[in-house]
Amino acid sequence: MARDSKVWRCGKYELKFDRPRIMGVLNVTPDSFSDGGEHLDTDAAIAHGLKMLDDGADIIDVGGESTRPGFTPVDPDTEAQRVLPVVKALARAGAIVSIDTRHVEVAKAAVRVGASIVNDVTGFTDPRMVDFVKDSDCGLVVMHAGEVGEFERPRTHTAVQLDTSAAAFMAEKAREAEAAARALGATGKSKRAAKAKLISGMIQPLQPQLPFEAAAVGPNGDAAALGDESPAAESEVVALDMPQSAAVAAEPAVAGDDLASVMARSAARTGSGNRTSQLRRFTLPDSAPIMRRVMGFLSDQARALIHAGVDRERICLDPGPGFGKDANEDIVIQREMGKIASLGYPTLCAVSRKRLVGAIAGVEDAHDRDIATFGVCLGAIEQGANIVRVHDVAGFYQFLNGFWAIARPQPRRAYVALGSNKGQREENIRAARDLIAQIPMTCVSASSRIYESEPAYETRQPAFANAVVEIKTELAPLILLEELMKIEQKLGRTRGKGTRLNGPRVIDCDLLWMDNEIHGGEKLRLPHPGLGERDFVLVPLEDLMHNPARFFRYEGLDVKEPEDRVGHVVAELGTL
Repeated sequence: MARDSKVWRCGKYELKFDRPRIMGVLNVTPDSFSDGGEHLDTDAAIAHGLKMLDDGADIIDVGGESTRPGFTPVDPDTEAQRVLPVVKALARAGAIVSIDTRHVEVAKAAVRVGASIVNDVTGFTDPRMVDFVKDSDCGLVVMHAGEVGEFERPRTHTAVQLDTSAAAFMAEKAREAEAAARALGATGKSKRAAKAKLISGMIQPLQPQLPFEAAAVGPNGDAAALGDESPAAESEVVALDMPQSAAVAAEPAVAGDDLASVMARSAARTGSGNRTSQLRRFTLPDSAPIMRRVMGFLSDQARALIHAGVDRERICLDPGPGFGKDANEDIVIQREMGKIASLGYPTLCAVSRKRLVGAIAGVEDAHDRDIATFGVCLGAIEQGANIVRVHDVAGFYQFLNGFWAIARPQPRRAYVALGSNKGQREENIRAARDLIAQIPMTCVSASSRIYESEPAYETRQPAFANAVVEIKTELAPLILLEELMKIEQKLGRTRGKGTRLNGPRVIDCDLLWMDNEIHGGEKLRLPHPGLGERDFVLVPLEDLMHNPARFFRYEGLDVKEPEDRVGHVVAELGTL
């Protein structure tokens, strides 16, 4: 019930979560960790975004700056040149577009050309980004990215202190070590050695919070690997653990915009000197300090946004796997996603092809981690995640549909418009209705009467017979559409080259609307973009629902008055 009742308002769209939503990854960059350079060309990026929509994506997340290990920071102008044409084209195709950026200038421009979501890797710790989004209506993804979020930008609010301070923590451990050394009768150098040994043995909480999983440091002090998003970014040493507050207190906050330098400094701090290998008694670290850190930041930032004037239903939370966390911590967080979901906001799982997936599955190459990604995503969904961010949309769409059909029985209402102006018009419509009833996991629950209408769009053709059927189905929208296209072919309808777009046809099966579904792309648009202007659709719908014009206006459609519509109904032909 909690999953089903969540709503995410993203501009003119309202996403509901009676099923998980898929966010497709579109990196318009030369250096992203798994697909760098593949979609840097604008036309290639647009084509790939449209393909992901046709493969089943609900959202396309467009990014123009890589956060892979050793990446080069991108200035806002370059980033905007990469992403804005892509965002604009996908938004025109009816897509819900997310802009993945930390630059407020890019976010503003992207929203202006059609983006509906701002996905900020720094978790809206930049006051300028907060000032922008509070005056817009776009959806927000608040991500926990370790010190990238908390160190680079000035905090927009006072964080809740959940753990004891570093000074108090270290002082307490020092007192315990001193007492132990006295009890052992040690003096001088031996006492100091015993004290150091006891402290190193007692301190076993979370590692300092690092951006992008800083790993080992090279001989010149340069970070050998800064990011999660690399199969080789594995460190063989474990830091002398201390609470996060100690890491934050160790160096003043940086006001600049050089994300790479922040990452390098943090990696150098934790990679140099005092890192010693320590044995653990358990396979994973204690979840409590990890979840306090992550949930504390996410809830603080969400609360700060709400206090700034952002509507609660616009906020989505992302624990940021791979950012400032090692593989063990990421696995703990994925197992505890239910706790993040319990905060009441939509929750995003963004583990696709990342190092934690490779660690679990033993897969070195990021491109080969998709199947393991699906398993981790399913675990997150079972814990309450509402959105999954993946590279392989087609594969995950199949995977999710297979699981959902068996594990989550969920009949949903949909409306299908039927039309014919060739051959036996009324019999063609009845035959289509009977074939719809034979679609797997689908039934026809109600039918309108059959009406005669004037031709729409292309008037030099015979009049049409039209009807609308209400169905209940457990199929996903794109799967249902494929079944409807098969019915058209079976009854003699041909589409594609050599046919007139709005010319005469034996049968037309248009999926008009489906419960809680919004979709863009070239293959399917939901709700149907012509629904609000077609009299031959809205009149039959009056047989199936009270006041369809008011219903669809409430759903956000532009429904025209009868005199302004096309394809006016001129007669009733009988019952279906």
